Amino acid sequence: MISKNLYVQILFRVAILVGFSLLGGWMLFGLKWYFLSIAMFLGVIFISGNLIYFLNSTNRRLYYFFDAIRNDDSTLSFPEKTNDKTFVDLNKSLNKVNRQIQQIKIENRLQEQYFQALLEHAATGILTFDQKGFVLHSNASARKLFGLEILTHLNQLEKVDRRLFQIVKNIRSSEQRLVTLNNERGNIQLLIKANLLISNQKELTLISVQDIKNELDEKELDSWLKLIRVLMHEIMNSITPITSLSESLAGYFYTDGEVKSPSEIDEKIIATTIRGLDIIREQGRGLITFVDSYRKLTRLPKPEKKLFAAKDLIENIRILSGSFENASNIDISHDVSPDNLEILADEKMISQVLINLVKNAFQANAGNPKAKVRLIAGMNKNNRPEICVVDNGPGIPDDIIDEIFVPFFTTRENGSGIGLSISRQIMRLHGGSLKVKSVPGKETVFCLGF
Repeated sequence: MISKNLYVQILFRVAILVGFSLLGGWMLFGLKWYFLSIAMFLGVIFISGNLIYFLNSTNRRLYYFFDAIRNDDSTLSFPEKTNDKTFVDLNKSLNKVNRQIQQIKIENRLQEQYFQALLEHAATGILTFDQKGFVLHSNASARKLFGLEILTHLNQLEKVDRRLFQIVKNIRSSEQRLVTLNNERGNIQLLIKANLLISNQKELTLISVQDIKNELDEKELDSWLKLIRVLMHEIMNSITPITSLSESLAGYFYTDGEVKSPSEIDEKIIATTIRGLDIIREQGRGLITFVDSYRKLTRLPKPEKKLFAAKDLIENIRILSGSFENASNIDISHDVSPDNLEILADEKMISQVLINLVKNAFQANAGNPKAKVRLIAGMNKNNRPEICVVDNGPGIPDDIIDEIFVPFFTTRENGSGIGLSISRQIMRLHGGSLKVKSVPGKETVFCLGF
């Protein structure tokens, strides 16, 4: 706030300026006192110059103040005890603002140090770099995972591992990639996620890096244990009756440990043996079919990715569903948004996944008089293509929803238990995902994320 003294000083000079002007005009035109009138006009010039200098002294203080701020100089101080009372209030205000700026800078530096310490102690590796590849910040965890003491440019990663360098350099926002890295600790699995940042009108990429090898090992072990349990269950179900029946049939041909003579074997024993061998043959074929299913699960072909219209694929699936069991009792609909949505994938393999999911939905809704199945294609929250199969059937109980993707796990009497396993494997081969969420008694949603 400008002080009253400043107003008084300005008004005083303006009053003198007006007085000298009027007096000089009166002397010149009224009294014809030329020399005195000239003196008055010289006084006007002097007072005008003094007024300009006085006003500029305020501007000079403000200029010095803002120039100091621009140069990040917090040492500038204006005298608050001076004989010139005109600028005392102004100097006090400028010094107060300067102290507040100093305090904000100190707080910002403390906060910056705090967040810097947090980043350095974070278990997750953090890395930021600009469009030219210059690294603005990398914490200790990131440098340790990459095996580098100093990281100033992405080109340094090429010496660590070329594939790692290519992934970090070309990764897009909201994308995540998995890379295996060899270092002095052996093989490590790095999960790399990226996000885009705008700082000071500069486009920056934020990378987070995590070593998930232990988590993957635990998941792999858990999956193997589940698979072994299912395999043992299925194989024992086939072998136990074969073994029991074989022992029973062999009993027909032995008496007290001795082989019976041909004369002791009648037509009934022969007929029973033939029937038993037929059963053994059928059980053996079933076991071969089971093993063949496992072979199919582990030998899926590599996807041949091409761009195709999601709308055409969805329409084809809807038409094919008309031949499925219970099709006449189920209302199937579809929605594609945007209408020109395209997906980069192997269309035949994705069609196989969708056919399997729609069949499952139809079978789950066999006893539902108001059954509805929807095929929805669009963009998810990460702006990625997504296709979902939604049904309003009985849903999947919470206690088995984590088991449905385990090979050979099935709740249906005639189910093979490999459909969902193959479907998820197909999506993994595409670098995508197959996820499920279910509300028992309301709806079940399977989503293919690309």
